[in-house]
Amino acid sequence: MIDSRFREKYQAVLINPLLRVNWIAKVKPSRVSFIALCFGLLSALFIAFGYSYLACALLIFSGYLDTLDGSIARAFEKVSPSGAALDIFFDRCVEFAIILGLFYVNSQVRGALCLIMLGSILLCITSFLVVGIFEQNESEKSFHYSVGIMERTEAFIFFCAMILLPSLFVYLSITFSMLVLITALIRISQFTKPNV
Repeated sequence: MIDSRFREKYQAVLINPLLRVNWIAKVKPSRVSFIALCFGLLSALFIAFGYSYLACALLIFSGYLDTLDGSIARAFEKVSPSGAALDIFFDRCVEFAIILGLFYVNSQVRGALCLIMLGSILLCITSFLVVGIFEQNESEKSFHYSVGIMERTEAFIFFCAMILLPSLFVYLSITFSMLVLITALIRISQFTKPNV
């Protein structure tokens, strides 16, 4: 929801000024996506080793780059199906790595909760992609983007809270999983309701 409501302001303040820099037109969006992936994976490594603040900073920067790649592609007519596919795939790689990093902090206590988080993400991304395949695309993105309660910004907020507030991990992870599952169920119910 945050992504959808504040995207225009975010774009105007943090993305558009960079798009006006001369050299940015030469940058390949797929390379930005790959760099975002690398920072996300580094974040997961620092979570596992207990460097919480650095892990959060890397995760936030990874998220910023993840919004920049698509903006570069659209601004300079570099949008491609392969770029969109890589972007989605790299996003899931980062999310998996972050949850793996959170798991390694205290695997005995967090094991089942991390598995539930991964399962909720699996179901949510499946609903996202299935609806995206069949719905007509009316957005600026390469595919139909269905808005949900939990989008990437909300997920990163929860991840940072889990990293910085380990004593609240159980409550945060359960809330995260529930909201992700609710997002998936709402998306599927909205899509199938007219046809049922």
